[in-house]
Amino acid sequence: MKNQWLWNVLSILLLLVGLAIWIVLPWYGVLAIAVLLALWLLLTRSGRLALAAARIGIASLPQRWGASSVIVVGIAGVVGVLVAMLAMGEGFQATLGSTGDEVSTIVLRGGSQAETNSVITRDQVPLVSSLAGIARDADGRPLVSPELSQVVNLPSKSDGTDVNAQFRGVGELAWTVHDKVRIIEGRKFKPGLREIVAGQGARGQFRGLEVGKDLELGNQRWTVVGVFASGDAHDSELWTDAETLGSTYNRSAFQSISVRNDGKAGVAAFKAAMAADPRLKLDVETTHDYYAKQSGQLSKLISILGTVIGAIMAIGAVFGALNTMYAAVAGRAREIATMRAIGFRGLPVVLAVMLETMLLALVGGVLGGLVAWAIFNGYSVSTLGNNFSQVVFQFKVSPELLWTGLKWALGIGLVGGLFPALRAARLPVTTALRDA
Repeated sequence: MKNQWLWNVLSILLLLVGLAIWIVLPWYGVLAIAVLLALWLLLTRSGRLALAAARIGIASLPQRWGASSVIVVGIAGVVGVLVAMLAMGEGFQATLGSTGDEVSTIVLRGGSQAETNSVITRDQVPLVSSLAGIARDADGRPLVSPELSQVVNLPSKSDGTDVNAQFRGVGELAWTVHDKVRIIEGRKFKPGLREIVAGQGARGQFRGLEVGKDLELGNQRWTVVGVFASGDAHDSELWTDAETLGSTYNRSAFQSISVRNDGKAGVAAFKAAMAADPRLKLDVETTHDYYAKQSGQLSKLISILGTVIGAIMAIGAVFGALNTMYAAVAGRAREIATMRAIGFRGLPVVLAVMLETMLLALVGGVLGGLVAWAIFNGYSVSTLGNNFSQVVFQFKVSPELLWTGLKWALGIGLVGGLFPALRAARLPVTTALRDA
């Protein structure tokens, strides 16, 4: 009894170590293990015995498909939910991470973490525009866009409830500074007029943003004159003239300045010039770094939640697999005992049961991944960003996430099949033949 207890404890410890290694194992490590296992199964006597025993068990799966489907469906559910949750975080991070680049910068008040708590006075704008490292247009004007960010309420298309949207006032040169933005319908707004161009993501999420429609914002009537696309976080915004937006909401200062720099050397020169001017207590960072930082916390939270939910569901799937495989071992007691009696040792029997469970886990993992990809890949949703406005993004089911889901599936199969396999290997031959 004591030896049995020690053996169980040792098995659990080895299982935990194996799972830890499995989690961090890269794809080529898994491939190497699979190749080594295949060679062992094909080239050694014990391996061929294990393969023969596994074929017998797999051949009987159609006769007990009802019980086996518990493993497949349970694991498919775990993988589907896990991949969907992680795809949401990856999609949000990809949207913000693709915003901006390494040769444009955003200027905020010193110590500000986002535009919402930044203030840049009007007298600072010409000082910033005169610094070194700023690119210029064909007319020699510095490519600088002082901007405002106003949160407004718009009815969502899904249920009509009011949600926050970002209403951005931009400078005259914003279309050159933000070079990814392009008009796809209608035209650009005209300075001095209450005209709006809406991002394609905002138009898909909010009501009343079709070209030609009027809407009331800040107790004023505005006309939607165009729709733009940028493929990044700006797709969630409404754009208008900064001066017009400032007068509507009584805003005398700007919140940020977007700058197109003269290459990476220009970025470095601009940062150095900013730091050297004692009149400017402002922070500078590339637009790529700024938006990537904005996405970090929420993406991490979504990933943690997805992992926790997946782990909880995985525990349930493990118990389902344990019950199913224990029942399968009990139902095949005479068959297993007969194999043991004719020369099958413990290791081939263990591997036979494990291969059967891992096969079911693989089917469940592939099924769950395919369902997640078919339903969620490219699915558009919105969530609250750091500026307290909705950011529209798409779920992104990447090959890396599908691989993660498949590793979870095989890990569940490993845990769910190990202990029934050990029981089958330790089953006394005489007892099994007598009780069967």
